Amino acid sequence: MRDIKLGNFEELVLLLVGVLYHQAYSVKIVEEYQKQTGKKINISAIHTVLYRLEEKGFLESRLSESTGERGGKRKRLFYLTPYASKALDELTTLREQLRYQIPAQALNWKKG
Repeated sequence: MRDIKLGNFEELVLLLVGVLYHQAYSVKIVEEYQKQTGKKINISAIHTVLYRLEEKGFLESRLSESTGERGGKRKRLFYLTPYASKALDELTTLREQLRYQIPAQALNWKKG
């Protein structure tokens, strides 16, 4: 686990890439982010994170075939790597382990 360095936003983008699977390109990721979180995000923020995750080995990308719907432009599709799968599994396990160690009283916080 020590060698996995992921910020919260990076983890969220990895999850979105997984959810979108064969349709994980920047515009779709922005749309899915807004759908899932109810928050808006700038496409340049998504681009930055996608390329950073690719550099770290969590994602691979390929250009799609050209389509008529985008005037022949190809989309850069992103895919999870086995390293991303391992990281997401480990992070989920760690979060669950920590969450279930929190005593019930700590979650029933009362002011004052």
